[in-house]
Amino acid sequence: MTKQLFPLALGGLGIGTTEFVIMGLLPDIANNLDITIPSAGHLISSYAFGVVIGAPVLVALSAKFPPKNILIALMILFTIFNFLSTIAPDYYTLMISRFLSGLPHGAFFGVGTVVASKLAKEGKSAQAIASMFTGLTLANLVMVPIVTFIGHHLHWRYAFGIVSLIGIITIIFIYKWLPKQKPLRTVTFKEELEFFKTIKAWHILTIVSIGFGGLFAWFSYIAPLLIHVSNFDESSVSYLMIVAGAGMVVGNIFGGYLADKRNPIIACIILLSMMVTSLILVFLLSDSKIISIILTFICGALAMSMSSPINMIMLKSAKHSKMLGSAFLQAAFNVSNTLGAFFGGIPLVLGFSYSSPSLVGAGMATFGVVLCILFFRKYKI
Repeated sequence: MTKQLFPLALGGLGIGTTEFVIMGLLPDIANNLDITIPSAGHLISSYAFGVVIGAPVLVALSAKFPPKNILIALMILFTIFNFLSTIAPDYYTLMISRFLSGLPHGAFFGVGTVVASKLAKEGKSAQAIASMFTGLTLANLVMVPIVTFIGHHLHWRYAFGIVSLIGIITIIFIYKWLPKQKPLRTVTFKEELEFFKTIKAWHILTIVSIGFGGLFAWFSYIAPLLIHVSNFDESSVSYLMIVAGAGMVVGNIFGGYLADKRNPIIACIILLSMMVTSLILVFLLSDSKIISIILTFICGALAMSMSSPINMIMLKSAKHSKMLGSAFLQAAFNVSNTLGAFFGGIPLVLGFSYSSPSLVGAGMATFGVVLCILFFRKYKI
């Protein structure tokens, strides 16, 4: 982590907090707004849909400006929209505010990924990208448990107020520490879009959308899983999120190292295969508290380990549209969030156990492994 990369990591801290804290607060939000937990899960999908829409659109509109200016503007929007969640009076207004909060997410990481790779030393690009995502992992290790605790014991609205404060601090550090760079767009927007007319581009995005969605099928319903299947007390959820967060920190570092040392698509095959195994074990063994804690760490590690390898695949593939490619990749991550939360919620609506979403997730991750193998056989990067 360098001084130059720190503002990007700080932005990731805020984004990670707002994206993941709601998963630990689903029961609180559902009780407060008098809705079911699956309905509260749609708030996760709403945020993810905002990312999907905002990532390519905001990057396309802003790419002609210097990246430092873009990142400041995106974080201003992020701060304002998250504050709206603190004052949303009902479920539908909160749904809209969560959608708006997601708009700057993918664009921030899309621009930040390219900036981080340009600031990296030779042969350290994946690890520089991992440094940016360190904020996202630390959010799950530190901020999400703390904010979940505050939201559970005081009110869930305080969570989004804290996120807004992180946004303000991030704006200050971007202004002070991020170096000035020339606009990142080197070709016209029309030329950038040419890559997305290829099967290769959509193959990469589908790997993320389906394969990574398996993880979100588990993580979206982690709070009720731990409470109703593993039989932890509700007040323990915030502490158990620390376990998942610690796993994410380890997984992020490991994924960055692996992607710099090995072919990144091989790294994805390995990591997705591990995800399949882990999610099946969650389905089978979550009634044991000790095993549940271990699996929470492992699945947390796998949650972030794929970020750097798949970003490297996109950067190497989308040579003339790296920023837009990275933005689309963030959109794909949140399509996976949406699909995971949606498909994971189906067995709950049908009356199955809270461990059942993980089995759905294992199926999605298996499909991701198949797609990675096909990609490896067809393309060279």
